[in-house]
Amino acid sequence: MASKSKKSNPARSWRESHGYEFGGPFGTAAITFGLPILCYVFTFACNDLSGCPAPSLLSPKTLSVEQLKAEVGWPEDGIWGLASWKATGWTVAYYLFSALLYRILPATEVEGTVLSTGGRLKYRFNAFSSATFTLAICLAGTISMGAEFPLWTFIADNYLQILSANIIIAYALATFVYVRSFSVKPGDPQHRLLAIGGCSGNLIYDFYMGRELNPRVTLPFIGEIDIKEWMELRPGMLGWAILNFAFIAKQYRTFGFVSDSIVLISAVQTIYILDGIFMEPAILTTIDIINDGFGFMLSFGDLVWVPFIYSQQARYLSTHPVHLGWLGLTGVSAFLIAGFSTFRLSNSQKNIFRTNPDDPRVAHISYIETKTGSRLMTSGWWGIARHINYFGDWLQSWSYALPTGFAGYVILSAGTGAEGAIKTLDGREIVQGPAKYWGMIFTYFYVLYFAVLLVHRDSRDDEKCAKKYGEDWEKYKSIVKYKIIPGIY
Repeated sequence: MASKSKKSNPARSWRESHGYEFGGPFGTAAITFGLPILCYVFTFACNDLSGCPAPSLLSPKTLSVEQLKAEVGWPEDGIWGLASWKATGWTVAYYLFSALLYRILPATEVEGTVLSTGGRLKYRFNAFSSATFTLAICLAGTISMGAEFPLWTFIADNYLQILSANIIIAYALATFVYVRSFSVKPGDPQHRLLAIGGCSGNLIYDFYMGRELNPRVTLPFIGEIDIKEWMELRPGMLGWAILNFAFIAKQYRTFGFVSDSIVLISAVQTIYILDGIFMEPAILTTIDIINDGFGFMLSFGDLVWVPFIYSQQARYLSTHPVHLGWLGLTGVSAFLIAGFSTFRLSNSQKNIFRTNPDDPRVAHISYIETKTGSRLMTSGWWGIARHINYFGDWLQSWSYALPTGFAGYVILSAGTGAEGAIKTLDGREIVQGPAKYWGMIFTYFYVLYFAVLLVHRDSRDDEKCAKKYGEDWEKYKSIVKYKIIPGIY
């Protein structure tokens, strides 16, 4: 009598071959519902009404909910005031405008990396011209109307509602691609594929990680858009720069001047943003495009986390100006130059080597030829550390936070006469007082978060490469010993 075979368990097989990340279903659920709350906490706790942090938060024993609501500017109509049809409508219009530029501006069409089906997807690249066109409109409006340019005042007056609109869009987009992913069939002629990491069978985990690798949608007049690639560099990334400029205008309207610190941060971040957008073709070799599905992780990260969390320093300085002087500017610039050079040159070298290893600029690079046919660089920038670009990226993050100094402020009413206060045009007085240092929770959060993010990315990449290259990867690690920071980690 034949023995009964055990029925296979797809979910168990997936866990054994791939494994959960981000703490599994519980961790991804906490991130999915927790990060939007954190964005609201940052918005309310560090504000332009009472201080950063709100004064009541510094005296938890005497804290009252009503007092805290007054200090943080909680909407009069409660939770419904977090969003508005007006802000949501203009936010959607911004997305549509970006999509329109994607279609009508000249573009370069290239093919992506080879997929498991053997085919390649085509990509349309014009993010840089789209960004410069948009920023040119903003510049023209600012030259014409100054800090009262309606875009800048609208953002300042509706910041909370704009944040909510983007959160709603992120959730809606993640839901759309998750539901639509179930229509992916083997052998799809359009090369639609499922991402291995997002097919655990657990709803919340797959919703977060993303089930479909490269979801695409065809819109009337706009045509086909690769959702993941388009969201990565367009509305959110450019939105980060636009928010910064709105905060510069707000500082001028509030104080009658613009500080060197907010100019430096905005300039540094704009260079970083435009450099990333200019290098749009290089995105095709990143783990986001090659390995990750498009789910809530990338949807929320691209549309909410990047523009609203990464702009916290400029937002802080719009209410508490810091004057660096030449010495401070020189010190911060040193971090910037070191970080940006490392990040930009290493990524450029990798991209050249991958696309044309015979290029004279990388002909001197030594490498390991793996059994898969891939080449792993063991000299040049990538011989220093396995993710030397991450180190450069992290160094840059310090140049974003340092201009805020020992952050923290309290807003006092006009006529208080506080010593050393910075006075607004309407007479209010800004002092650090007991809030000094506590504001660093908000302005230096990015540096800490970014370090954790990069370490996690490194571990994900190490695991992926170990499976892909086997003993060749171990040989590579014996040559290039450091992960991110040369000589340390």
